[in-house]
Amino acid sequence: MVSFMRWDNLRLDDQLAADQDTTAGETLFPAERRDVALPLIERGAVARTFDTPGFRGMTFYEVQAKSIVNRVPEASRMPFRWTINPYRGCQHSCVYCYARKSHSYLELDTGADFDTKVVVKVNAPELTRKKMTSASWQGEHIAMGTNVDCYQRAEGRYQLMPGIISALKDAANPFSILTKGTLILRDIDLLAEAAEVTDVGLNVSVGFIDKELWRSVEPGTPAPARRLEACAALNERGLRCGVLMGPVVPFLSDSPAQLDAAVGQIAAAGATHVMPIVLHLRPGTREWYFRWLGAQHPELVGRYLDLYGRSAYAPKSYQAKIAGQVRELADKHGIGRPRPGLGHGRRLVPERPTAKTLQTPEQASGDPASADPMPVSPASSEQLTLL
Repeated sequence: MVSFMRWDNLRLDDQLAADQDTTAGETLFPAERRDVALPLIERGAVARTFDTPGFRGMTFYEVQAKSIVNRVPEASRMPFRWTINPYRGCQHSCVYCYARKSHSYLELDTGADFDTKVVVKVNAPELTRKKMTSASWQGEHIAMGTNVDCYQRAEGRYQLMPGIISALKDAANPFSILTKGTLILRDIDLLAEAAEVTDVGLNVSVGFIDKELWRSVEPGTPAPARRLEACAALNERGLRCGVLMGPVVPFLSDSPAQLDAAVGQIAAAGATHVMPIVLHLRPGTREWYFRWLGAQHPELVGRYLDLYGRSAYAPKSYQAKIAGQVRELADKHGIGRPRPGLGHGRRLVPERPTAKTLQTPEQASGDPASADPMPVSPASSEQLTLL
């Protein structure tokens, strides 16, 4: 018997016209593996596997989503009310990723499945444009990158973000993007066009600069230095971009010397602001992280149990200490002060003639799909919220 589940009525029946990777010229989907229906896909979605090296071992579930602009729950502390998440699951494979729990809603595991089985909402651009033209839509701020990265590697193939950004630009709808992906630079011209008509807030995520830690804990991401180069390029274009320094990893990236080195490089990239967020370990993430910690740093397991206990969060005193240190370092390195050639003083966004307004943090909330998203503020405040 086929039961009706979360993915019902999301099936993509038409084969994609393009089965070629236009950047590499390789066949992505051998004939015998195209449009494969796995047991999971009794409820919809076409599963595709890639044979190119960068996607080997990955499965992509292409779905026709019913909606793409998601209201976040009223109980959340997030400083926004609406999100767009064109993907679920992430090839970045960050062992600490707060969004892992959301994969369990799809009856996939929060560990290896989250890293290798990605849901792609292939009609996201069309749904965004439809929402922007809806008579009921009030033009509120929309946050992206709040569940999984909208510029993860799969975006290079599916190219959903240009259509989403174009729809937001044409509606002069304010939005923000948080990413660990350098692919955002592909869309820099489009982002600049959007910034001429609405508020555009950009942030890259760089929690630390240690290469050994990066390779171990964020194996699918671009190197921290490359992300900071992307931050610099955005600011040079006049697109104000800050850095979410997240996560600060207790006992592995939180020494005074490590924090100073990281903030110094963030400043050198011309970041308009920096905001730290300490590692948090919600269910689904906690188990996967402790598995990694036990394998890579078994001597720290006891210290983590002492620090986190049964909580998802480090003690407030520890969070406050890290926030204070980063604040002092940001002042020391001059983050936020204009630098020649980096366009910090440019304000691309004119006053908007419409009545559309952004929500204040007190009015805002978070995304039910993400459960615990990294906070990104409306572009007008140029700040991030530390949980």
